[in-house]
Amino acid sequence: MDLGLKGRRAIITGGTKGIGRRCADIFAAEGADVSICARNAAEVEETVASLRERGVNAFGLALDVADKAALESWVAQSAARLGGIDIVVANVSALAVEDNEEAWRKEFEVDMLHTVRTVNAAMPHLEKSDAGAIVIVSSVSGREVDFTGPAYGAFKAALIHYAHRLAFQLAPKMIRVNSVSPGNTYFKGGIWHWIEENNPKLFEQALALNPTGRMATPEEVARGVVFLASPASSFTTGTNLVIDGALTRGVQF
Repeated sequence: MDLGLKGRRAIITGGTKGIGRRCADIFAAEGADVSICARNAAEVEETVASLRERGVNAFGLALDVADKAALESWVAQSAARLGGIDIVVANVSALAVEDNEEAWRKEFEVDMLHTVRTVNAAMPHLEKSDAGAIVIVSSVSGREVDFTGPAYGAFKAALIHYAHRLAFQLAPKMIRVNSVSPGNTYFKGGIWHWIEENNPKLFEQALALNPTGRMATPEEVARGVVFLASPASSFTTGTNLVIDGALTRGVQF
């Protein structure tokens, strides 16, 4: 299937590893120009170089998405380097699963505010696009109470609500907004890799909850994100796509 992404311009927060990196790779493979940001400068440089090898225009900056000025500057520079913005993927999470006030602060500033700020900064460019799309990466923890911390789940739920409201508000402007809720996603250097090595009991418990007997790969989640962002999904907006291997039991109507 041709996703209609050739020549489109996508920006992705947290684009150097895991789901974000695979999104960047797939966008580039489909012919889209890509801009990323992440905290590690060396990883940003490596990712940008890899994307350019695919023959697309690529740009990236190292920054903390909780830094409003730095985040908004990246969006502006991305638009200038790519010649505009058609697609926004808000992907970064603080992964603050502790049950304390600091976790609430981190989840608000990183998961929630970085998403709102990225969308707001990109909006003038999305309004000029003929295929504007926003995809917000949430989590199944936003759909049900699980073993993660209260702040993490609460703000993942808030992101789904925010995405649905935006979809309604922006529909007259033909800008689509969807969210994706992955289940546990495993990759080297990710949180579940760390848990596997440092808390094997929790890892085994989490693995046992999924009837498939495994966790998702970043590729499996990223393909859902990219499809929702693409013109191939042109009439899908206001949807929360769950990619969890039947981990959650709640029925979506």
